Order: sequence, then C-alpha cells, then structure tokens
Amino acid sequence: MSSTPAPLSSHVPELGGLELLLAVVRLGSLGRAAAALGITQPAASARIAAMERQIGVTLLERSPRGSRPTEAGALVAEWAAQVVGAAQALDAGIAALRERRDARLRVSASLTVAEYLMPGWLLALHAALPDTAVTLRAANSTEVAAHVLEGEADLGFVEGVRIPAGLDGAVVAHDRLLVLVAPAHRWARRRAPLSPAEVASTALILREQGSGTREVLDAALAPVGGLAEPLLTLASTTALKSAATSGAGPAVLSELAVADDLAAGRLVSVPVAELDLKRPLHAVWPKGAKPKGPARELLTLIRAKGSGPRAGQWLS
Repeated sequence: MSSTPAPLSSHVPELGGLELLLAVVRLGSLGRAAAALGITQPAASARIAAMERQIGVTLLERSPRGSRPTEAGALVAEWAAQVVGAAQALDAGIAALRERRDARLRVSASLTVAEYLMPGWLLALHAALPDTAVTLRAANSTEVAAHVLEGEADLGFVEGVRIPAGLDGAVVAHDRLLVLVAPAHRWARRRAPLSPAEVASTALILREQGSGTREVLDAALAPVGGLAEPLLTLASTTALKSAATSGAGPAVLSELAVADDLAAGRLVSVPVAELDLKRPLHAVWPKGAKPKGPARELLTLIRAKGSGPRAGQWLS
C-alpha cells in the first residue's frame, strides 16, 4: 500500500538557486555564471549566500582565481543536476502541450457568420497558419454563447444587440436586416415604405427564438407592440429564403445572406420607414480571458480586413 509523500522541508532550495550553483560549477566563476543567467554578480553572490544559510552548509570556495564547489557543494550540485534536468523535461513537456493546443481552433458561429463571412476568414487563417486544424460549428447565437461558456469552443461569433452574459467580445463586422418578398407579392410594388407598425402586425417568416436575427427584430419592434404571431418559424437561412422566394409570405433576413437573390431578382427588399435594423456582429470569448494563439491570429486577420472599426480593441 503506497503512502502519501512527505512535503518538502524548508531546507530545499528554489530552482533558480540550483541553476545558479550548477552554472558556477560549470563555468568556474560566480561572475561568469551571473552573466550567463542574466543577473548581476552581487545578486548572484547574495543568492548563493542565502542558499548556503538555507541548506546549512558552505557550497562554494571563493578565491581570486574563481569559485569552486566544496565537497558538500559538489554533492548538492550532483543532486541539483537531476532536479534541474527533471524541471527542464517538465518545461519541454508543457511547451509541447501548448504547441498541440495552439495547433487547433474550435469556432462556433451564428448561421449568417458561418455561411457568409467565416469561409473567407478561415481561408486567410489557413494561409497564415497552415498547420492549424480548425473545426467550425454553426448554431444560433444563444447556442454559440453556450458553446463558448461551456468550453466547447475557443471563439464564438454571434449576432445581436449585445454581448451575451459571461462573455467578453468585440465588434468584427456589421450587418442589416431586410424585409423581403417575392417579386409577385403586393409589397414589391409599393411606392411608399412600410411603417414599423405594418411590419409588426404582419405574419412574417422568421428565424427561431434564440437567433440573433430574431433578437434584433424583437428589440426594433418592441416600441410598436412587438411581432405578430409568425407565419412560419424556420431554423435556417436557406429555408427562409426558399419560403420567401416561393411566395409564402414576407421574410426578414440578413443583407449578407440575400445579396445574390436581390441581384438576380428572386427577392425584393421592401423599405421600412424609421426602423433601424442594423446590427453588430460580435466575436466572443470567456470573460476575463483574452484570445490567444490561433484565436488571436484569426481576430487580427479579421481586423486587418477592416470588417469592423472596433474589431481590434482587445489587442491593446
């Protein structure tokens, strides 16, 4: 039956003192050892003296020709070499673990960001860090925040008017929601913009609760009584576009998601008066923990692309 190891006594020197002793033995001079370790000779002398008091034996004999270990000092140096060697192995192992961690990036992104912005961003990251393995998970903004909070993602990207609780973040891009209809819909022929009340009272094709799109729309229409009961609630941008282009009814979608459909005439954007549907897109990470490694590199690349004026505020 194994017993619990006894705690180290107060006579065991710190690692820095042992490194200094080994340097003196190797170089034959306290001054040369101090220079090799980047400290002053008085500081080195004080450290050796403190270690001698701690251990209770004299470690070095000093002379005009240099310093050499006493008999006790030679024994301590022999044992110290094993301790320092083990510490160096530990240091190398930790570095390897950090390199392995830094060779991967787990990203969770809202559907709009994942589909329309992330491909270009990840191509730029691959060019900068070709050995980094990236996994991308697409979800709605509420789920993205949960992935980051629970440690399932290193970096998240969300839509919405605010940074989710428990996270820090920065604006990396901006987007705008549009009210969209098929060309045959009566709203496509309107000359005057819709009023916010008209939008609020109409059964729309919408994203599900928890999506950034729904959050922004809910907030924008709250002053006029909020949204009417949706005509359809769908969990993907593609499904919303299909429903809208088929003529099922008006839909609200990201401008990023429908650029091709507007250009091809498959959808028509209907202006809405006095309704601000612009929204920031945020990168998010755990509160108090600045992004590191590939996550930091990705945000630096996004900032360089000029996607958002505040995207780099966390870098300083």
